[in-house]
Amino acid sequence: MNVTKDIRYIGVNDHEIDLFEGMYIVPEGMAYNSYVILDEKIAVMDTADRHFVQEWMGNLEAALEGRKPDYLIVQHMEPDHSSGISAFMDAYPEAKVVATAKAFTMMKNFTGTDYSGRGIVAKEGDKLELGSHVLTFITAPMVHWPEVMFTYDSTDKVLFSADAFGKFGALDAEDEEGWACEARRYYFGIVGKYGAQVQAVLKKAAALEIRTICPLHGPVLNENLGYYLDLYNTWSSYGVETEGVAIFYTSVYGHTKEAAEYLAQKLQELGCPKVAVSDLARDDMAEAVEDAFRYGKIVLATTTYNADVFPFMKEFIEHLTERNYQNRLIGLIENGSWAPTAAKVMKGMLEGCKNTTFATAEVKIVSAMTEENKAQLDQLAKEML
Repeated sequence: MNVTKDIRYIGVNDHEIDLFEGMYIVPEGMAYNSYVILDEKIAVMDTADRHFVQEWMGNLEAALEGRKPDYLIVQHMEPDHSSGISAFMDAYPEAKVVATAKAFTMMKNFTGTDYSGRGIVAKEGDKLELGSHVLTFITAPMVHWPEVMFTYDSTDKVLFSADAFGKFGALDAEDEEGWACEARRYYFGIVGKYGAQVQAVLKKAAALEIRTICPLHGPVLNENLGYYLDLYNTWSSYGVETEGVAIFYTSVYGHTKEAAEYLAQKLQELGCPKVAVSDLARDDMAEAVEDAFRYGKIVLATTTYNADVFPFMKEFIEHLTERNYQNRLIGLIENGSWAPTAAKVMKGMLEGCKNTTFATAEVKIVSAMTEENKAQLDQLAKEML
């Protein structure tokens, strides 16, 4: 497809993949995006995953219509975008590769060569003239790898944003839930730890006139860009996207589940605008992580297990803390038949989170729910609101 008159999309769709990065379920597949800028000189923006290099090379050849490319611009060295480097450089021996210094180091690690004599090291603010198109390179370290850079085409006002603004799902898959759902799961799963670095590059982008964003995953964005930029600003600043309460629970014999469901019902009765409930043993963990960052208030309900917390809850909290979870109100519900310690353990795991407070209402279930527990949950619901 044409992104603009001179910029064409040459990416591929992957419907064979079951787990992205070995852990994220992607029932709608993935897109590995690549673009070519056709000017007096031709620049190719990134390559593709190793399973689709031949398909990608065919797309490139069709777009070139007999011409030869001058540059391969590598914005990100993750293998789902860089696996075609060797095939490209072999097919077009006169072309040069443009990347950051760290990317060239990774290139040698991945391919066995850094293409000495055929490489151009890109630094912050460097420009590359193709003819009528002038490209400016914007370093974006740790969004979400250290070698990453963005590229801005000042002629067509296009920002090539590497993995930023990406989402799960192939481009030819139906997207009934809209961009934000799978973009949010993608962001918090993969980029979420690096909010400060995303904020830094967003400030650079704010100085640019942008009409189109071309990410390495997901659709090209060319309408309502303020919507996408605002969401990224909220996500990367660990702000609250949706007012409401998210409840996350694990339950062995159903009593902790009963408490979570009772609390959800009470919150709804009190007028909570949105209540989301996740069973951490059965629901997609990445979606649970996404909801924890989406809402400003969460409740964690779990059993004491081996003098610790139930494994799925422990894993969930570790996902939050390693992604710099912060700016939240947290309620705790614990269950234990002889020595409940889950609340203490959970609080200890979360105590390093910035600007995070814990609800004062304590809910301690000893085996099964009681009327006293319901009263405690009533108080917790009021406090969360």
